[in-house]
Amino acid sequence: MKKKMVCFSCISVNRKDVRDFDEEMPSRSIKSSGRSLGGKGGESNNQKGNVACSFTFKELALATQNFREANLIGEGGFGSVYKGRLESALASFLLSQVVAIKQLNLDGLQGNQEFIVEVLMLSLLHHKNLVNLIGYCTDGDQRLLVYEFMPMGSLENHLFDLEPGKKPLSWSTRLKIAAGAAHGLEYLHCEANPPVIYRDLKSSNILLDNDFNPKLSDFGLAKLGPVGENTHVSTRVMGTYGYCAPEYAMSGKLTLKSDIYSLGVVLLELITGRKAYDSSRNPGEQNLVVWSRPFLKDRRKFVQMVDPLLNGQFSVRSLHHAVAITAMCIQEQANFRPIISDIVVALDYLVSQAESSDSQGGGSQTGKQTNQHKEN
Repeated sequence: MKKKMVCFSCISVNRKDVRDFDEEMPSRSIKSSGRSLGGKGGESNNQKGNVACSFTFKELALATQNFREANLIGEGGFGSVYKGRLESALASFLLSQVVAIKQLNLDGLQGNQEFIVEVLMLSLLHHKNLVNLIGYCTDGDQRLLVYEFMPMGSLENHLFDLEPGKKPLSWSTRLKIAAGAAHGLEYLHCEANPPVIYRDLKSSNILLDNDFNPKLSDFGLAKLGPVGENTHVSTRVMGTYGYCAPEYAMSGKLTLKSDIYSLGVVLLELITGRKAYDSSRNPGEQNLVVWSRPFLKDRRKFVQMVDPLLNGQFSVRSLHHAVAITAMCIQEQANFRPIISDIVVALDYLVSQAESSDSQGGGSQTGKQTNQHKEN
């Protein structure tokens, strides 16, 4: 069933007293109540009665030990993200919850409008592959967002500039992440009503739990998609260089297919281990899509694209399918790109094949072996 959006002003909250959780990570004691916004899609977060709670600045300062630098876990266009701890009072039980608290940089690139959009979107849209918004703060000029904590950080942290000794993502895990991100996008495009254009799909916005299940985050740039006879939404060009669809970057005309292009770039990153744009590389290799074009035209060169950190541990057949999906997503002409539902079906199939291969303890081929085998 498609989900109808409701008024942002419908959010209702209930604040309670603040108390320390422990000396290491102070927190708040809260009993929250309020209205759940929107229905549930077929694949929800299993959060019955979702409520975006209103927090005071003091409460969030306590939860983060006054935004202590040791609790800083990330920074982006919106501002700084801190790890914090909340404590919920439920009947006679006290349940502590680790959260991520994002504080708006008042001098940053994103402002109050993006803050409102994010609260609106994540209060209405719930899916297992979208990050869960717990609450927000609007004390004075302070703007903060409180999310569920994703312990493995972002996909970006596991693909690029790995620290010595850090294990790279396996091929099957990369496929799992790709499929999960696609499922999140499918929910936005096909289940939300009106559809939602994410507009900021990139590896740093794909967060991972302990089992490497992905969730899309940062919805400040999201836009409601075209409805009726409209084919696009005209808006100022926003997003991250290297991920933006060419037609959107040139004209400001935003469509669902703009997200498909961005997904294709993320797929390229997963396959190659290269960043969408890397100024440290030689000219001609800095833009990942431009660099990949010659490889995508020749099946015999597909293996040459693969992330060296995989050490050849992948199925050539699976690689060929993944590259084919990627190539369709980054077509120059938006109309030639597939719809998200077809991409989901294709990626789910690759994941099932990879899981079957892993369970049987075989099916992977090394880089040397792939060069010895004839192409199918």
